[in-house]
Amino acid sequence: MTRSVCVRSRPVKFFQNISIGHHMLQADEPTEAGGKDAGPNPYELLMAALGACKSMTVRMYAEQKHWPLQGVQVTLTHDKIHAADCVDCENKVGLVDRIAVEISFAGELTDEQRNRLLEISEKCPVHRTLTSQVQIESKMVRANTPSR
Repeated sequence: MTRSVCVRSRPVKFFQNISIGHHMLQADEPTEAGGKDAGPNPYELLMAALGACKSMTVRMYAEQKHWPLQGVQVTLTHDKIHAADCVDCENKVGLVDRIAVEISFAGELTDEQRNRLLEISEKCPVHRTLTSQVQIESKMVRANTPSR
């Protein structure tokens, strides 16, 4: 079951409070972008979601197969590249977002098992969402105002 995510701005320039059920997070921009660096920026949160999903998906698969996976480490970076430099891109104009993922598996695994786990990481739900067509529907609602 997916819980709704609520993001509220704060009086400090870019600082955001994020609540997901009983979990509280915060986001901000780095100081060089005008923020206070009081939390990860939105792209870092997106990469965290992708990395966590890949790790969890790999862990579930290894458990089902009874493979000796002891740990997973996923390191991600985000940048923008010129579309003309992108081999797999349909559009060759402008900039393209690129997320580079490095994944390592701890445990007494064969090369075949490691390769399969890498394949499985590409099938995690967040990876599939980011590589598919996504519709985002935004609508304005009235802000809650305190009663007097």
